[in-house]
Amino acid sequence: MTPSAGTAPTISPRESRLASLWAGLSTRTRLIAVVLAIDVVAALVSCAVIVLNARAAVTVETQASLATVELLVADTIRLAEDSPPDRLLQTLDLRFQALRHVRVSVLDESGRKVGVGLTRFRSDRHIAPRWFAQMIAPGIQQHVLPIVASGRRIGTAQIVTEPLDEIDEVWGYAVALSVTTFCINVAMLVALYLALGRVLAPLGSLADGLTQLERHDYTARLEPPRSRELAVIAERFNGVAEALTEVRAANGRLNRQLLTAQDDERRRTALELHDEFGPCLFALEANAASVSRIALAPSGPDREKLAARAADISMIVGQVQTLNRDLLNRLRPHALGQVPLTECLNLLLRDFARRHPATGFSGDFDGLARGYGDLVDLTVFRCIQESMTNAVRHGQAAHVSAVARETESRSIEISVRDDGTGVKPDHTVGLGLSGMRERVGALGGTFELDNAAPGTVVRITIPADAERGEETGASVPL
Repeated sequence: MTPSAGTAPTISPRESRLASLWAGLSTRTRLIAVVLAIDVVAALVSCAVIVLNARAAVTVETQASLATVELLVADTIRLAEDSPPDRLLQTLDLRFQALRHVRVSVLDESGRKVGVGLTRFRSDRHIAPRWFAQMIAPGIQQHVLPIVASGRRIGTAQIVTEPLDEIDEVWGYAVALSVTTFCINVAMLVALYLALGRVLAPLGSLADGLTQLERHDYTARLEPPRSRELAVIAERFNGVAEALTEVRAANGRLNRQLLTAQDDERRRTALELHDEFGPCLFALEANAASVSRIALAPSGPDREKLAARAADISMIVGQVQTLNRDLLNRLRPHALGQVPLTECLNLLLRDFARRHPATGFSGDFDGLARGYGDLVDLTVFRCIQESMTNAVRHGQAAHVSAVARETESRSIEISVRDDGTGVKPDHTVGLGLSGMRERVGALGGTFELDNAAPGTVVRITIPADAERGEETGASVPL
């Protein structure tokens, strides 16, 4: 049953065990195993080539020896045909005892071998194993030549090919070559093992450094190794460690600034409650006591005084409502999410114009949608609010203009420009600027503060993606 096109191929338990075993090996062991596998394949190919070449060489050698011996036997018979028959047969038998690659048997006219007891020059012992001989041995060939003396046939000479002599030579050559190759490969593998140990040693230092980073120890640094590739890795590691150190320091600064900002906001809120709400409440209490005295006067209540006290109470209540609305808007703009973002920003401009009558404020927010999600809307609002606050408080600007629009690339571009004193060369980043940069960075945007000659300009770009803002909202300060 074949798996369907959309079904992943199944892995057998054996393949899974092999994969687990391979994954558990070190890099040096894997490289050695790959080289060893290549050696094994090369050895098999070499053996196949040796066998093929040896088979062809043995065939050629035996055929050449057969042809040569035939000529020698024929010439010997022709030259000694006038000799006595017995002496001729013995001469042939003795002369062709020590030949290579062929065997010559001299038979008399009755078919018996001549000089059987004299075959001491030959040996039937061979060094090549049987299986090797069977792989490369060609077929046995046999030629029979008649022995004629004085016009009469006195016997025959049987010439049979004997390839084992050549096979022994090939076997000796193959054994010598195999032993030499084996020793060379062993020496090469040992050298490779030692060399890989030195080359891959920096990886151990890299692992130790990564362990330090995992334990939040960002002081880990690596010495650049001599290997160019590993030196690049060590350089990148040191760069990452340096960047993590800077990020950790920046996070520490931001945490301290956040705590300071929270304390400052609490202090400002406490001062406003004490300086603004306290007098109003005291005035309400005084007017309430005065109303009580007027109402309990023996001559009857004075309606004009009661009306005056009621007017005072109404005015104080209006002041409290205004202070309460300003305080709530500073803590959290209540209109966000309820009315369009453009209207919220226009309300912000009118509030600045009311609280700072000496400064002119203008804005263009018609290119914005109704809303982009809670975090994006709040970030846009806070950035414009903080930029205008800095222009009035630190730049002594006479006019501040704010522009916000949505671009075709689905991003919100914000620009707040003033004609104040500009950014001083020795200025330090305060809580307001760092807070804006943190808000914008958390949403994947960009923040820039430049001199505008005169004044300053704040340029902010925020992706108009409400879902992205909601996903990263946990890290965005409110």
